[in-house]
Amino acid sequence: MKKDLLSIHDLKNEEIHYLLKEAVRLKADRHGGSSILKDKTVALIFQKPSNRTRVSFEVGIHQLGGKCLYLGPGEINLGKRESTSDVAATLSRYLDGIVARTFKHDDIVELSRTASIPIINGLSDLYHPCQALADLMSIQEKFSELQGLKLAYIGDGNNVCHSLILGCAKVGMNVSVATPPGYEPDSGILAMAQNESRQFNASVTLTHCPQEAAQGAHVIYTDVWTSMGQEEEHAARLKIFHDFQVNTALISKAHDHCVFMHCLPAHRGEEVTAEVIDGPRSIVFDQAENRLHIQKAILLFIFS
Repeated sequence: MKKDLLSIHDLKNEEIHYLLKEAVRLKADRHGGSSILKDKTVALIFQKPSNRTRVSFEVGIHQLGGKCLYLGPGEINLGKRESTSDVAATLSRYLDGIVARTFKHDDIVELSRTASIPIINGLSDLYHPCQALADLMSIQEKFSELQGLKLAYIGDGNNVCHSLILGCAKVGMNVSVATPPGYEPDSGILAMAQNESRQFNASVTLTHCPQEAAQGAHVIYTDVWTSMGQEEEHAARLKIFHDFQVNTALISKAHDHCVFMHCLPAHRGEEVTAEVIDGPRSIVFDQAENRLHIQKAILLFIFS
């Protein structure tokens, strides 16, 4: 049976730890597992522009001995020019795997349902599993153990937030999410994360007070206030999220050894001040680098 990765919810606790261990090994040895994709071609189907996701997957596929084919927004318009199921069925005859970066998570699900080859979610409106796994790897590098740590997510309850709360819950981290009213994470995903966390005596909580969320946190995490496709809401969101900026005052509420995280791209002066993101607590470029290593581990996991 083929393996897919659509959401962190698909992974068991031991599988997450396996991926983290493999990513650490691959970071130390870039050529470890370098033949797993020999004679294989993996396509990137991207409906959204990308920096880290595209480059890290292309480089990772190359380092594992495979070939990468990029299909951008103007080439395959899933569900419009051609049905998603027909695209999946056709590409299954040519390719060995697909990494998809889509607006609608339903397109990822349909690709998975119809394709006979592995599908990896490179980002959708609902989840960003590769980012969250790279984040867990980056946190583990700084604190050695994940279970029992506290992560405070400040900002929009978006796809990054969804994958983070699920990932943290599955490894026993405590999470406090602070959003403005009306911008909370999906209630169903929040409930799944809360249920997972109870198995490890951890918690996933929701508040509308960033100072409350940040209290004692080992990790302060934020993302842009306006994601791709929401540009017309930008002016309104600047006002709504004004009190949710990560700055020195908010960091002072956290653990003495806390780190700052952001999945990038960042807008200095909006969701985070330059003083924080460019300061000594910031590990944003460790996160960015670790996208390469965790995605290589995912590819090994999927194709082994």
